[in-house]
Amino acid sequence: MAAAAVYPEDSAVQAGRLQIGGCDALELAREFGTPAYVVAEDDLRARAREFTSALREHHDGPGEVVYASKAFPCTAVLRVFAQEGLGCDVASGGELHLALRAGFDPARLYLHGNAKSDAELTMALEAGVGTVVVDNERDAERVAGGPRILVRVTPGVDADTHAAILTGQAGSKFGMPPAAARAVAERLDVAGLHMHIGSQLRSLDPYRRAMAALAEVGEFEVYDLGGGLAVPYLPGDEVVAPAGWVAGMVEAAHAELGPGRSLVLEPGRALVAAAGVTLYTVESVKDGVVAVDGGMSDNLRPMLYGAPYDVALAGRMGEAGQPCQVVGKHCESGDVLVREALLPDPRPGDVLVTPVTGAYGHAMANNYNGVPRPPVVFCSGGDARAVVRRETYEDLHARDV
Repeated sequence: MAAAAVYPEDSAVQAGRLQIGGCDALELAREFGTPAYVVAEDDLRARAREFTSALREHHDGPGEVVYASKAFPCTAVLRVFAQEGLGCDVASGGELHLALRAGFDPARLYLHGNAKSDAELTMALEAGVGTVVVDNERDAERVAGGPRILVRVTPGVDADTHAAILTGQAGSKFGMPPAAARAVAERLDVAGLHMHIGSQLRSLDPYRRAMAALAEVGEFEVYDLGGGLAVPYLPGDEVVAPAGWVAGMVEAAHAELGPGRSLVLEPGRALVAAAGVTLYTVESVKDGVVAVDGGMSDNLRPMLYGAPYDVALAGRMGEAGQPCQVVGKHCESGDVLVREALLPDPRPGDVLVTPVTGAYGHAMANNYNGVPRPPVVFCSGGDARAVVRRETYEDLHARDV
């Protein structure tokens, strides 16, 4: 029996027990402890190949798929995408350091950010970063005459998504309105334009409208169209296949910007989200409230903007359940992972799993209440290995002076 659609493609259910990458989830919990981020490595490679092959199929000009590393800034994940031939988007000195350590060719790196420090720009220039996306006029002046420049345009498009992950609307902190972008482009040697209008987007219409705004700035060699493709978090959520999204983006770009341009796509979440699950141990159950050994320290998204997640017992998959709520261990009333869940008689010691945590779990992990951050475990072909170890209590004071 295959696992549900929100689980990794390389997952299955056998005798009611979840397997990820051929590895039994209960055995993973015993070996690596909980909470733990578990990743189906083959899913990462499959998504990378799906995006790159779709771009080659639908666009006959130059093009590149670039991983937006903020979604899962883990060296092992970055190394997979470097091996698969992707470029990489970095938005800080730390992300740049990780991408270089993972083996990315510096020429394939794109430095983003609305508040780049002099230290970060110097680091990027010394490393030989190939492209800098300038967010403001000061950025443009500081990198003129250096690497390839793209100007980030704020197209003034309100996409249909949560306000917390909307980035292309008028008044956004990111980029410049078309008129300001045109002034920078006229003054400097600019290769092209960049846009990113938000995340968890299912319709191509806002992308097309944003591309029309880019066309107002002028004609350029390179157009970086950002990412934002939605992924399903709950069973029944609409699924937009990467290949279909790429085809639609390319068709819109050809129509609005003209053929023969160099097109750059920057998926992040859509490359990693569904590849990962998080394993927890149930610590207590009372009055329909199931408390686990993690929470807002390993998955902050439900608390930030009510992001929904599915949940199951990894050892009793598919069994009928009773209504309950899944909460974390932290000293906050808002530390709720899943507000409405159905679980079959959950008991202390059960291993609980939340799918689709490959994006922004590890990235946003924190030490609230002094909780060490979880390990990252790669699974493939029945073999499991930790690629990021669990933090220790000693790590919590390792920076004390």
